[in-house]
Amino acid sequence: MHLMLVEDDMLVAQGLCRSLRQQGYSVEHCASVKSALQCLQSDEIEMVILDLGLPDGDGIDILKHIKKQSRTLPVVILTARGSIDDKVQGLDLGADDYLAKPFDPAELFARLRVASRRLTQTQSSVLSVGDITMDTAAHRVRVGQQDVDLPRKEFMLLKALLENQGRVQSKQQLESKLYEWGEEVGSNTIEVHIHHLRKKVPKDLIKTLRGIGYVVGKR
Repeated sequence: MHLMLVEDDMLVAQGLCRSLRQQGYSVEHCASVKSALQCLQSDEIEMVILDLGLPDGDGIDILKHIKKQSRTLPVVILTARGSIDDKVQGLDLGADDYLAKPFDPAELFARLRVASRRLTQTQSSVLSVGDITMDTAAHRVRVGQQDVDLPRKEFMLLKALLENQGRVQSKQQLESKLYEWGEEVGSNTIEVHIHHLRKKVPKDLIKTLRGIGYVVGKR
């Protein structure tokens, strides 16, 4: 899952980014309202951890922006503001959860899992094309009746393609779903992942449009 962390305390942010990546999340870190709003222009963000006290404004403005755009992004507020009024305001504006600092990372991870499950309850967690079925909630892929074990990057790549059935995904679009901004990506990284993925899924599932990108399903 591609997550945006909005936190201006660099020590807290560095520790959280490291822990979240160990939990399997891909993380974009923003330290201001301005950078967070820029990051939200990407449709790749799937969840937000939001601090409220930011150097150029209030995190509540970011929450309002998300809800104004009618996006279904789960938002977990993580802040030093622990008063009941602050919590009520955040939840009333559409936050999925509210965790006051200091906090236990294990509790944050649990709350992120809950927020993710809420999202999948309103969206189908099962994607399928032909003989292949992916259950994103259970993190399981099947070809026919056979389970297929995929490394995390290959799972994320296949998920991106199945979610966009019939729509061509460029190499750049796929890279943005698999890697964080600024992360070094080899020029042929996507091609290598596609090569390995093709060995595990039905023949001709993933079609290459030379010079354009990749697609599954009818087009």
